Order: sequence, then structure tokens, then C-alpha cells
Amino acid sequence: MVVQRVIRAVIMGPPGSGKGTVSGRISKTFGLKHVSSGDILRANIKEQTELGLLMKSCIDQGQLVPDAIMSRIILNDLRRIDHSGWLLDGFPRTVSQAEALDNAYMIDTVINLNVPFLTIKERLTSRWTHIASGRVYNTDFNPPKVTGLDDVTGEPLVQRDDDKPETVTRRLKGYETQTEPVLEYYRSKGVLETFSGTETNKIWPHVEAFLHRKFSSLSQRVA
Repeated sequence: MVVQRVIRAVIMGPPGSGKGTVSGRISKTFGLKHVSSGDILRANIKEQTELGLLMKSCIDQGQLVPDAIMSRIILNDLRRIDHSGWLLDGFPRTVSQAEALDNAYMIDTVINLNVPFLTIKERLTSRWTHIASGRVYNTDFNPPKVTGLDDVTGEPLVQRDDDKPETVTRRLKGYETQTEPVLEYYRSKGVLETFSGTETNKIWPHVEAFLHRKFSSLSQRVA
């Protein structure tokens, strides 16, 4: 009898690396639940849970949310889906958080999307948004019919603060500083797999082929 192994995976990559797209494809192809730490944190704040209120208090005071609080919020949510395979996105962001996750679950693989910062900068700073509808355009591959105007309403498009060149540079630098120790932590454990490239559609087949091999070998080990 073959017992189906419950898969625990993590995906990492800087903002603008295509992480959301790749996560969606992994979920669809392999049946893993995509668990977004951002969604969990927002839900806890909205529902005013004890940990959500603690986190909001830290944010309102301009303080970093302690690793212990972040870890408890995420792990509480993961316990609700204990019998499901999942792909965790946005957590862990520090070695302390990675250790807390390791204490609760055995992580099978960590997918790291390594996209050059120059590519990401070009990708993000080319984004323009119609605020009222949330429609997003990209001047490189999905431009509006009329430069600077929304296709549907004709209203002006704006560049979000997050997509301005100086903000993008700061975010990428912050990600690099914070995340490199986490990548090294998983590298030392032998579970890190890095995929490099400039286009999501070209990176994806390599991710898919690797995961087919990885998950197949895990199932065979359980059999």
C-alpha cells in the first residue's frame, strides 16, 4: 500500500520575482494549498484576534513585529490545515522564524526564485495602476491603449509608491539583507533549490520538473 505523503514546502523570492504566479501554478499542478503569510496577518488584524491586536499595536507604534508573535500567528493558522499539503509564501523571513517553523513541521523543500534585481526593478517601475478599479498596466508588455490613461474609464493612471524606483531599490535591498541568512539556513539543511532567470514562463518548467521528481521520491520513500 502506498501512503500519500503530506508535503510541506516554502517559496521565497524578492518582491516582483513572480512568486505569486509560480505559487498559483504549484498549487494547481500539485494540489498544495497556497498559504500566504500576508493574508494570514491581515485576517488576524481584521478579526482582532489576540495576536492580531498585538501585531497591530507594534505596527502602529512603528516597531518591528517580534519573531515570536509572527511565528505564533502563522503556526496557529497552519495547525488548522494539518492534514493538507501546503506551500508557504512570505514566511519565514528570519532565521528565528525558520527555526520556529522547523520545530513544528518538517519542511520538504524550499523553492527560491533568483531573479536579477535589475529585471525586477524594470518590471515593477513599469507598472501603472488605475486606483478605482485596481487594473494594472505594464508599459513593457501590457500598455494602456492611450499612454497614461485607463482603457475603460479614460481616467489617469498613477504609479503606486511601492512601484517608484527609489522605493523598489530600498525594498529589494531590505529583502536581500533580511533573507540571505534564511536562504543560507535552508541551504545548510540541504532543502534549498534555487531557480534563476528573468522570465517566469521560462523558470516555471524547471520548477515543475524538479517538484515532480522531488514529490515522487518522497512518495516512494513512504511506500
